[in-house]
This record gives sequence, structure tokens and C-alpha cells, in this order.
Amino acid sequence: MALAVIFFDNVAFYLTTLIMIALVAIEVVALINCLTQRADAFPVVGSLSKNAWVGILAGSALVTLACYLVGYGISIFAFAAITAAAIYMLDVRPALRDATDGSGGW
Repeated sequence: MALAVIFFDNVAFYLTTLIMIALVAIEVVALINCLTQRADAFPVVGSLSKNAWVGILAGSALVTLACYLVGYGISIFAFAAITAAAIYMLDVRPALRDATDGSGGW
């Protein structure tokens, strides 16, 4: 019985670590994309300013990383942080790409 508990703990630890690395990677990619966009395109698409998005995305990456390092794992704070990055990647980024004539590889 003790061997099953140890196995479960190991699997849960590695799975949580893998998920948290993926979440932080998505947030960092969103942050890098935001940093490479033109600042004057953000108001055109009816979004927050570039500085606001940089702050939100940097904060979301730090919150997710802090949740993992403190030991909370996948908490409500990590979910809120990845939601902010997902909104940027799925809503703001395509609008910015359309506003800048589709230039850029992203």
C-alpha cells in the first residue's frame, strides 16, 4: 500500500510540474509577443494600452511561477493568470495582427 502512495505522489508532482512549466511558457510567449507589438495599435483595436498588457502579462507569469514555487500548485490564482494570457493570445493578438496589415510571423 505504501508503494502505491509513493507512486501517486511522484506522478502528481511531475504532472503538476509539467503543467506549471507549460502555463508559464504560454504566459512568457504572450508577454514577448506583446512587447514586440507597436504601442499605437492597441488603442486602434479597442484594447487596453500596451503598458497595461505588459504589466498584466508579466504579473501573470510571476503569479503562476510563485504559485508553483510556494507549493500551491495549480490554484485559483494560477487559473486567473493563465486566463489573462489566454485573453491576450486569443482576442487581442489577432486583432493587433489585423490592425497592422497582418505583418509579423506570429
